[in-house]
Amino acid sequence: MKDIAVWGFSWVPPFAQGLVRDLRVRWALEEAGLPYESKWINADERTSEGYRRKHPFGVVPVIESDGQTMIESGAIIHAIAEQHEVLMPPDRRTETLAWMFAALNTVEPPLWNLFVIDQLQNDQAWTKLRRPGAVDEANARLAALSAWLEGREYLLESFTAADILMATTLRFLRHTNLVTEFLPLDKYLKRCEARPAFQAALRNQAAVYAHNTPVAA
Repeated sequence: MKDIAVWGFSWVPPFAQGLVRDLRVRWALEEAGLPYESKWINADERTSEGYRRKHPFGVVPVIESDGQTMIESGAIIHAIAEQHEVLMPPDRRTETLAWMFAALNTVEPPLWNLFVIDQLQNDQAWTKLRRPGAVDEANARLAALSAWLEGREYLLESFTAADILMATTLRFLRHTNLVTEFLPLDKYLKRCEARPAFQAALRNQAAVYAHNTPVAA
């Protein structure tokens, strides 16, 4: 990969900062040691014809490299990992892929559902009825993941692309204490977040949010 550009939102509300999925792509690029340019869109530009040609759903991330455009954080990280053994060791390729899918397909849906209930729909009456069940569903996934991580530093023998997807998925619950109630999960997430590549990616994303913070009326 060369001449890489990563698209993200120029600003999001504080509750979403550090959670937007272009962070995953920036983290993967930092781990792989790949330089990249940051490009940003605002809320109005996401519905423009020009951006919809990049991403038909008008969301982020989008990555441009070598004259090609790719969407969806999981697909992008897979493409990066396939070219960089630090994210997908050849002897752990199958396991890495399995855990990447587990993060996106098994763990993320119930956690994202709870995030939506708490952060995006919390003014709706139905959420009070739905939330207890959503918490139970999230806890079921967290308990199983915690059991797997018992005695392990990462999902596999070393840090891989799967950990990028899993750690950023767990961060959707940062507004709760659900992750911290499972000691192996809490240690795992803190270990991932302490990585220099994650910190660099987070600074990159946070800097533009700070620059574009709306002026209070």
